[in-house]
This record gives sequence, structure tokens and C-alpha cells, in this order.
Amino acid sequence: MKIIILDRDGVINQDSDNFIKSVDEFIPLPGSVEAIAKLKHAGYKVYIATNQSGIFRGFYTVETLHAMHDKLAVLLKDYDAEIDGIEFCPHGPDDHCDCRKPKAGMYLNIAKQAGLADCSDILVVGDSLRDLQAAQTVHAKPHLVRTGKGERTIKKGEGLDGIPVYNDLSDFVNKLLQGSNI
Repeated sequence: MKIIILDRDGVINQDSDNFIKSVDEFIPLPGSVEAIAKLKHAGYKVYIATNQSGIFRGFYTVETLHAMHDKLAVLLKDYDAEIDGIEFCPHGPDDHCDCRKPKAGMYLNIAKQAGLADCSDILVVGDSLRDLQAAQTVHAKPHLVRTGKGERTIKKGEGLDGIPVYNDLSDFVNKLLQGSNI
């Protein structure tokens, strides 16, 4: 089974240090919806794992988050594609939950939903160190994109040894589907 876990903000849609708080602020990055559709048409199961502490902080509600995801679903429907599952962490950074990345609870939940015994064959695409760390924790295969917080992550340079870097989600998908050794 071919499974990819995508971070949301900065990988699929524009990111903001002030949080994505409404459906109007949920703006897909160029080519990201098409890239997800290409993955689906190539037989991949595509999941999203996203920290959403804006819920904890009172910036938006769970209902608003679902409306953002509904917007993505509508956009994907135009390409005859859909996301296989979405895991989100609504907790704050000091809540000590098991789901907030860099902890790997969301990745483990996705593996369980997919019927996998472990995460070693899962590809993970993120734009921050915490996405990559969560993947490494469960022995998934992390990949970094330059979009969102990706350039900041690269400039910090911590924990990136051996992790491939791509311009954006489209670049990653094109290389994967062209048979690059990912």
C-alpha cells in the first residue's frame, strides 16, 4: 500500500504566522491540489496530519477547520480525487498531548487507519522541522518542501541530514511519479 502523509499549512495551502483562521484564508498553493490529484490517480492513499493550535487559542472553531477541509474536498472533486483521511491536533504547545507534532500520534493513527503495522513505508511531506521529527520518530520517510516555513527550516539547518528538499508539493510529486529514488 502506497501512503503519503502531508502537512497542511505551508505544504497544501498558504501559511501564516498569524494562523489560517477562516475558509477565505485557506488558499491552496499553486499546483498543490493538482499534485494531490496526481498522487491519488497514481494509486496513493493521501492523508493530512496538521497541528491546529489555533483552535486551542480561540482563533477559530473545529467547525471552521472542517469548513476549510470541505473547501479542499470541493477543489479536489474537480480532479476526481479526495483525501483519504485528516488527523488534526487542536492542542496548544504546552498541553503535553501525544498528537502535536513533533510527537507522532497523528502518524500512528493514520497507520492504524490504513491497517499498517508500522510507518516505515510511509512518505511524509512537511515544511517544518517538527513534521520531519515526527516522521523520523516512527521511521517514516521525511521530505521537506521550501514553501511555507520550509526556507526558515533550511536556514536553521538543524536535523536535516539526509532529508531531501523540494521546491513545493508539485515538485515532490513530479519527482516521485517520474520514478526518482525517493
